[in-house]
Amino acid sequence: MRTPSLKLAAGLLLAFFAACSPAAVEQQPTPVPTQPAATQTSAVVAAAPAADAKPKARALPKGKAEAPRVALGTEGAVASQEANATDVGVDILKRGGNAVDAAVAVGFALAVTHPSAGNIGGGGFMVIRLANGEKLALDYREVAPGAASRDMYLDKAGNPTKDSVNGAKAAGIPGTVAGLAVAHAKLGKLSWKDVVAPSVRLAREGFPLDDVGAKDLADATKRMRDLKLETAAKAFSKPDGSPIASGERLVQPDLARTLQTIADGGPRAFYEGPVAETMAREVKKAGGIWTTADLAKYQAKWREPVVFNYRGHEIVTMPPPSAGGVVLKQLLTASEILKLEQKPWRGPDEVHLFCEAMRRAYADRNLLLGDPDFIKIPMSTLLDPKYIAGRLGDIDLHKATPSSKIKAGVESEKKEGTQTTHYSVVDRDGNAVSNTYTLNLGYGSKFMVPGTGVLLNNEMDDFAVKPGTPNAFGLVQGEQNKIEPDKRMLSSMTPTIVAKDGQLRAIVGSPGGPTISTTVAQIIRGIVDYNRPLDEVIPAVRAHHQWLPDLIFTEDAMPPDLQAELEKRGHTVRKRSRIGHANSIEVDVETGGFRAVADTTRGGGKAGAY
Repeated sequence: MRTPSLKLAAGLLLAFFAACSPAAVEQQPTPVPTQPAATQTSAVVAAAPAADAKPKARALPKGKAEAPRVALGTEGAVASQEANATDVGVDILKRGGNAVDAAVAVGFALAVTHPSAGNIGGGGFMVIRLANGEKLALDYREVAPGAASRDMYLDKAGNPTKDSVNGAKAAGIPGTVAGLAVAHAKLGKLSWKDVVAPSVRLAREGFPLDDVGAKDLADATKRMRDLKLETAAKAFSKPDGSPIASGERLVQPDLARTLQTIADGGPRAFYEGPVAETMAREVKKAGGIWTTADLAKYQAKWREPVVFNYRGHEIVTMPPPSAGGVVLKQLLTASEILKLEQKPWRGPDEVHLFCEAMRRAYADRNLLLGDPDFIKIPMSTLLDPKYIAGRLGDIDLHKATPSSKIKAGVESEKKEGTQTTHYSVVDRDGNAVSNTYTLNLGYGSKFMVPGTGVLLNNEMDDFAVKPGTPNAFGLVQGEQNKIEPDKRMLSSMTPTIVAKDGQLRAIVGSPGGPTISTTVAQIIRGIVDYNRPLDEVIPAVRAHHQWLPDLIFTEDAMPPDLQAELEKRGHTVRKRSRIGHANSIEVDVETGGFRAVADTTRGGGKAGAY
């Protein structure tokens, strides 16, 4: 007999709501004002929480290390998308630095060794959980220049141009240097110079490219030349213009000088003085709209994290202007309401129902979220289990719901790039950092500021350039995310930390544009719902639905029989080579030891631990 639509019984829903943590329905947080990064001294956000349960003595987790994918340790761990950057982080930990010191050093190192996404010309989000259980969320997202206007990327006919994607006009005011500096000033142990120095060395002396890096750089320089963005193309090529081969060194002297200036002069040396003046002048010369005033007034912001309970686990994640926390809360709450943990992992019922939940969450994401400093976001409603349950009431176990019946919109079939990068860090005391930062698309705007080595983002495309039309990720967004001066653009980045019974459990995140939140949700569900070890969860095939276009995106590794069953239920499945790059860490439940896992099956990366 065919199962009817999943109309959830009122009694079951009331029981579920009664069990929900009050933290699940937090009001929209009020941002804590911050001073410029070089003078950041404000107190830690929020009242001090009760101390955690006493940490257990650690032993190595069961299982084997598998370099570079899996590393085991008891004193500290790092997982990132590039081997040299991971090594920098582990070295900082060994030298007595804490997780924040290591995270800052890794962030600067990736700007050198993973230039497609690592950056000082972009922005991101950092979620921190201290050993005493204190939770912080740092917003260092880029902002629109002061001269930005709603229709600045529309032609005379009112259609979007490519100026929000390529070239100097596509760049928002970068926040990475300020963000890393604010975190370090509040919580770091080592000196500023100590944490910036490794990146200076890597840029000045160079490092050998691996196969993945060499191919990526060769492809990127070709695109740069096609766009006539020669400064970046020359910086990433040999002097004769030919590609740098695998095993050969990438040396970046201009970037080394800029990083040395930041190390010597502090973070304000990036936002004021000669570097800032050069950036503003060259951006304007190339058709952009930056000013020195835009750079000088940039500030990173502490925000109240989104914190909620999922099946006995505390989830700590990012609030707006990240959409990640809202989407993650909706997806995990939906998973609990639909009892997905009772469905076989990666089986057709589980994947179908989870995709239906994703479809509904992304309709809210695209139309209701934006910069909380500019708009009113109905956070208490969006995070309310009753609201989420109401969105799920018409799900049919046997049939996909057309996205047009959930919300009308314009469809797009544009593909995502491999932009953004995520890394995770934990130290011997149990302090944890989950950091995701980005240039947006691969190599951002592909505009490098001459003489600085700084590659700029193309984050302006993350605004609703024309509300109702798709951006480069196919996301159809609304008025809430329209362009305004000094506004932060909506983001999908979802740095997340998981705890259980007062103890750190996992540090999770991923790149991947709109697939980030769904990737993080699937990893958490693998750990929590199916009790799988992280090194088994990370390589598992992923699926993604974002409302529009009305497609399930999945990886080439999806089994044909699973794809056929999903198509039988009315889904259209679109395969791609990979989704995300989730470099994450878990604390082994039995031993308390660290298991760091790099997502090497999706290209590059290294886990390090000791």
